[in-house]
Amino acid sequence: MTDDLTMDHVVPAGIALGAGLLGAFLLRMLLRWLAGHAGRTRWGGDDVIVAALRTMAPWAALSAGTAGAAAALPLTRTVQHNVNQVLTVLLIFVATVTAARVIAGLVRSVTTSRSGVAGSATIFVNITRILVLAIGFLVMLQTLGISIAPLLTALGVGGLAVALALQDTLANLFAGIHILASKTVQPGDYIQLSSGEEGYVEDINWRQTTIRDLSNNLVVIPNGKLAQSNMTNFMRPEQQLTILVQVGVSYDSDLEHVERVTIDVVSEVMTEITGAVPEHEPAVRFHTFGDSRIGMTVILGVGEFSDQYRIKHEFIKRLHRRYRTEGIRIPSPARTVALQQGAVVFPQQRTGPADETLHAGFVPNLPPNPSRVDAEHEIS
Repeated sequence: MTDDLTMDHVVPAGIALGAGLLGAFLLRMLLRWLAGHAGRTRWGGDDVIVAALRTMAPWAALSAGTAGAAAALPLTRTVQHNVNQVLTVLLIFVATVTAARVIAGLVRSVTTSRSGVAGSATIFVNITRILVLAIGFLVMLQTLGISIAPLLTALGVGGLAVALALQDTLANLFAGIHILASKTVQPGDYIQLSSGEEGYVEDINWRQTTIRDLSNNLVVIPNGKLAQSNMTNFMRPEQQLTILVQVGVSYDSDLEHVERVTIDVVSEVMTEITGAVPEHEPAVRFHTFGDSRIGMTVILGVGEFSDQYRIKHEFIKRLHRRYRTEGIRIPSPARTVALQQGAVVFPQQRTGPADETLHAGFVPNLPPNPSRVDAEHEIS
């Protein structure tokens, strides 16, 4: 100290420090009140900003009070310089962490709002956070009087060696950036790869893409492999999709009546079942004269990929019950196999009564066997 410590020094220093503490407390209360109001808004960015300021503002007030107290005390020039430098570095550190938190939170908010799901693509969030922290670190070094030019030069030379050693990691990093930038895949999409993996995209980070399948298991795929795979995205260009259900009715059915009944069931399912599309127009298309039935395709609309299983389940149950009520038959294929002494009758599909037998040919010179006739009766 340059002079003896007296009450004329202690009182102003105590007042400055107390003012800093009081300011930090009041700012903390004010920002807590603002956080309550920000939580009631639709935009999530104000929550991120207020939460970050709740960390930085009290520290700034406390640092200002400490700097004022140090200025009131009779400190030597060297001690005063060191105190100011420590407080400046502390403020830069707090500001850097706060800025990284705010910017990363805003990026997360933007990616979440665009993809429309709760998850976020952490690759952009992590890259943003690392860049902000790196810039803050360089500013702190410059404040402490450490030249950053040699450090940047060393980082440039060392970065080349690191890039050569981490080719796969960097390939996955840039593949992830390319996937998100091209918007071919976003968190929340249901995708299916040519290699068989399928599920909802949970996250895309700097190295890998995480997929949650319908069994609620996580499948981890490197970004490079995902970028090179043939992929089907069931959520783009739109989330709603149509599914096809194959149905067959007997030849003696009134097709006009069958179509009306089927359309009624489709309309009922589209209106009452969760995940269906109520505005979907029912569609039934007859397409095949089969061996035992007339085939038709029923087109259903579903809200998203996983809804199709519930919609099919309910549609088949209700259609089967309605067909039984209306007397519409769904026939099963039937075969008649007859073995006679000295002859083989080859089986053929039939659509008539069960006692009809179609002989396809005769094979001579077979050893005598007891006559045996096996028949499968037609199942109604």
